[in-house]
Amino acid sequence: MTQSVLTEEILPLPRLLVEPVVRAALIEDLGRAGDITTDAIVPPGERMRGVIASRQDGVISGIDAAAIAFALIDPAVTVTVERGDGARVAPGDVVLRLDGPARAILTAERVALNLLCRMSGVATATNGLVEAARPHGKASIVCTRKTTPGLRALEKHAVRAGGGSNHRFGLDDAVLIKDNHVAVAGGIVPAIQRARARAGHLVKIECEVDSLEQLEEALSVGVDAVLLDNMGPDLLTRAVAMIDGRALSEASGRITRETVGAVAASGVDLISCGWITHSAAIIDLGLDAA
Repeated sequence: MTQSVLTEEILPLPRLLVEPVVRAALIEDLGRAGDITTDAIVPPGERMRGVIASRQDGVISGIDAAAIAFALIDPAVTVTVERGDGARVAPGDVVLRLDGPARAILTAERVALNLLCRMSGVATATNGLVEAARPHGKASIVCTRKTTPGLRALEKHAVRAGGGSNHRFGLDDAVLIKDNHVAVAGGIVPAIQRARARAGHLVKIECEVDSLEQLEEALSVGVDAVLLDNMGPDLLTRAVAMIDGRALSEASGRITRETVGAVAASGVDLISCGWITHSAAIIDLGLDAA
């Protein structure tokens, strides 16, 4: 039985979001003349079977993107999913089985693998933090907007496949007042007041603080969440006590698998990490003829 890192199933992304990303990648790869190597070597009617398998331990994500890559080149390619998003894999585990026109499978191979390896890397990095934090507190691991341009939807889905959660998806999701906003506004209080005056009644407001003094200012005028930036575990613990349930608490700033346990033990609600999307190593998967 396939083991999943997820406690509940996550819904796949709408094809409308995924297909344009895959299509753009295929157009980039096909260039001006298509796959001249495959077209020269493989007869038009040739068929093949293949498997995409993992070559290392990891957590899978990007299944739909990979399947769409083959379908866009030729809908006659049959893709059978053996291990879906959120599945743990070990070396040799088969993720996808392919059957269909050989030209289509070989032409779509690299784009399918690029997306599958990349998203599985994000899911695996996320899960490493989730597992390291779990014994120490209630904190959820969340991603940021530090994503690869054009791949945000897929990378944020991969975070969920790894057991994490999503922070805001874009600039229009919520108000997040950062240090430069505070500098321009002339302080935390006026920045929050201006944001509240403009934001809709359903829009949440979060404010970044890097000291207990700034935290007290933010709490004095009321916010939905506070981002506790680059605070050590002791300072985080004091900050959580000050907040005392009046707002969500989010820790951020150079948090690694080695340090996340101490951060979680402070009692924060959320731990945000940019590197799980911008710097996660890929998971090595490969396609072989079966």
